[in-house]
Amino acid sequence: MPLVNAKEMLTKAKAGHYAVGQFNINNLEWTKAILLTAQEMNSPVILGVFEGAGKYMCGYNTVVGMVEGMLETLNITVPVALHLDHGSYEGAKACIEAGFSSIMFDGSHYPIDENIAKTKELVAICEEKGLSIEAEVGSIGGEEDGVVGAGECADPDECKMIADLGVTMLAAGIGNIHGKYPENWAGLSFETLAAVQEKTGTMPLVLHGGTGIPADMIKKAISLGVSKINVNTECQLAFQEATRKYIEAGKDLEGKGFDPRKLLAPGVEAIKATVKEKIELFGSANKA
Repeated sequence: MPLVNAKEMLTKAKAGHYAVGQFNINNLEWTKAILLTAQEMNSPVILGVFEGAGKYMCGYNTVVGMVEGMLETLNITVPVALHLDHGSYEGAKACIEAGFSSIMFDGSHYPIDENIAKTKELVAICEEKGLSIEAEVGSIGGEEDGVVGAGECADPDECKMIADLGVTMLAAGIGNIHGKYPENWAGLSFETLAAVQEKTGTMPLVLHGGTGIPADMIKKAISLGVSKINVNTECQLAFQEATRKYIEAGKDLEGKGFDPRKLLAPGVEAIKATVKEKIELFGSANKA
C-alpha cells in the first residue's frame, strides 16, 4: 500500500475516540520494527522523522526511498503516513519536495502573526499536493533537535486562529514535554485541553511527548479530542536496555553474536513490544 496522508486515519480516530500513534524512526531497524508491528496489530500508523534524524539517515530522499521500499517488500497493507516532526519552514518544504505524505510546521516559537503567515502558506501547498499538515501552538517542554521548550500551555484562542487556516491537525501545549518526565512534573492541563477542544471542534488534536505519561492521563486526553500521540524516547530507552543486556551477557562474543543483525535483534524486539503496548493503549488496534 502506498503512503497516505494522515487526514482520513485521524478523522476516524477523532470520531471513534481512539488515537493513532506516531512513532519516530531513527534507522532501518526502527522503521521495520514499527511497520511490522502496525501490520500485526492491524493499526494505522504514522512514522515521524525529526530533521536531525533525517540528516542522520542521509536525507529525506533516502528516508522516502527506504520507507516506500519496505511498504512493498514487507507487504504492508495498513495505512502508513510519513510525517516530518517539528519541522522548520525550510524543512517542511524540503520534505514536501522529497515525497513525504505529511508534514508538521512548528511555528510555536514565532510571534502568533508570523506563525499564522507561514502556516497559511504551507497549508496552501499541502492542499495542492494532497498532504496533511500539523501546526503547533504553545511550546512542548524539553529539547528536540536543539529547540528547547518550557512546556507552556497554549492559548485556546490562538489555537482557533491556527485551526481556522485549514490545518489537518493541531498540537497544543498542555504541559507535556519531550523526553523523560521529571519527578516534580505537574501533569497535563486538561482544563487547557478541554478549552482547545471547545474552540477547534472536530479537528484532531496531537499530544507530543507521549513517553512517560500515565495511562489514565492518556485515556483522558483521548476522551478530550486527542487523536494522535507521539512516541520516541520510550522506544529509544527500550532499544538501549535490550542492547545493553545483550552485550553485558557477553552474547556478542559468542559465535557470530557480533553480527549487527544479531547484535541489534533484541533492541528491535524491544521496540516492537513497546509499539504494540502503545497501540493497545491508544485503542487503534484493528482500526486499519
